[in-house]
Amino acid sequence: MIKKIGLYIATLLLFNGCTGKNLIKKENQESAFIVIKTATMKYADMGFIYKSDSFVKVEIYSMGQPLVSLDINPVNVCMSTFECMDKKDFNAKMLSPNYPETLLENIFRGEPIFNKKGFEENANGFSQKLKKDDKYDITYSVISGKRVFRDKINKIVIKVKKQ
Repeated sequence: MIKKIGLYIATLLLFNGCTGKNLIKKENQESAFIVIKTATMKYADMGFIYKSDSFVKVEIYSMGQPLVSLDINPVNVCMSTFECMDKKDFNAKMLSPNYPETLLENIFRGEPIFNKKGFEENANGFSQKLKKDDKYDITYSVISGKRVFRDKINKIVIKVKKQ
């Protein structure tokens, strides 16, 4: 009798584990040419961006092999699944401590940054220009699916060109 109950529970857990996963819908996946140039990261190759309400995952490949993976969730950023940092620490170490925690996630989602500060809507998207003395000098645009983020002061470029 106990064996039957154990087998029943194990079967329920197995099926629940398989069906409980959130599948990413096709419209929330995109193939793109991704460029990330910072003082600590330099990547430029084809990749994929997967989005859901609760996370963004960015994978960059080189010659068919995974080069880097960024998992961005509401709390932290995990890089290639080995090192996880909260968003504020990630920005301070990899980008700039003057950036809002949601910056990287918003760029990969194609959404405005800095709470729409300097926001200008265009026919095919939008652009933003943000400047703070000795902190950042940012131009950011999302036009026809192409996202370009440049910070002249911190020498950071992030580009996403949908394929």
